[in-house]
Amino acid sequence: MTVADTPPATSSATTLDNLTLARKEGWQRFVETPRRSQPEQLTAAQLRALSSAAKSDYDQRRRIWHANLGPIKTPQLAELHEDLWDIFDSNEQDGDKAKGAIAIDAFPGLGKTTTALAFARLFQQRELAEKGTYTDEGHERLPVCRIGMTGNTGMKDFNRAMLEFYGHPAGSKGTAAQFAHRALDCVLSCATKLIIVDELHFLRWQAKSGIEISNHFKYIANEFPVTLLFIGVGLEARGLFSEGTSYSDAVLAQTARRITRLDLRPFTIDSPQARQEWRQMLLALERRVVLAAKQPGFLADELSDYLFARSTGHIGSLMTIIVRGCQRAVRTGVETLTADLLDRVKNDSGAEKARVELQAALDSKKITTRVKTSSGT
Repeated sequence: MTVADTPPATSSATTLDNLTLARKEGWQRFVETPRRSQPEQLTAAQLRALSSAAKSDYDQRRRIWHANLGPIKTPQLAELHEDLWDIFDSNEQDGDKAKGAIAIDAFPGLGKTTTALAFARLFQQRELAEKGTYTDEGHERLPVCRIGMTGNTGMKDFNRAMLEFYGHPAGSKGTAAQFAHRALDCVLSCATKLIIVDELHFLRWQAKSGIEISNHFKYIANEFPVTLLFIGVGLEARGLFSEGTSYSDAVLAQTARRITRLDLRPFTIDSPQARQEWRQMLLALERRVVLAAKQPGFLADELSDYLFARSTGHIGSLMTIIVRGCQRAVRTGVETLTADLLDRVKNDSGAEKARVELQAALDSKKITTRVKTSSGT
């Protein structure tokens, strides 16, 4: 297992705010900002030898580093990226063919958005390296556009969000159709190839706005030279992939026929290979954690069962407990992660609710995260 592209640096000029990905300028910063440098690993003695000012600076750099440990190139991320490349590169058809769409549909906490954005970042970097930062007509080349859905997003709202991403000057007034034509002009002018639609589960598919948006997605697939990448939770249950029998269901089924569903699996421990994947994940985290008192195997050996119980195999919950634990370990001077320290660190409610039964099974040795060595231990 290797670490994926490290996250961007965080100087005052490049800090990514909550609205970053809703605008082209922020998206470009996300794609182009240089990789963050991991703080140097100091021993406990070296840490004690630092002056007050140097210690303060070192701790600040570690706070920021630990808050941005991911993404990690897990087997799940690698598998999904391979599928995305297969589908996306197969969509390089001539303009008379509608391009197949993609939907990442998985439980919360498995890294759907993180994985999709990591792919989109790599894709944009590839496009710019191959074709340059400007089109032949002199426009900015923007290979990726990302749109976030809300609970009441309609067709006009969706088109307006696209215009806001590009910074179009006529993004505030007009009809849904006028917004759509302006958005198409932006896509063509900027040579956009990928449109990411995040939080698609917020859309009420069986409501009127759901039918309108579904028809609009079909229009985009037919008229825009782009691949649509949807991200959401429970999309299948909401009818995105269903055939149905009514007229409204049939309209949605037209969209479903053009969508390839992909998912992300959680970590499990029900086979030797699965347990090895879990161990490799913890070893990758060990390399990234910057704590003065850490020892080899402090996660992968000492805390393997504990962390699986606390996270239930969901990478989002695992990263939450590790990141918060690192912050407490630095702040309190413990400088390592232990079960005692992590017991005082709060995790997300979903992981905490599922923890008790799993912890009991691990404690009773009915299941284990341990990887057997050649000696059988």
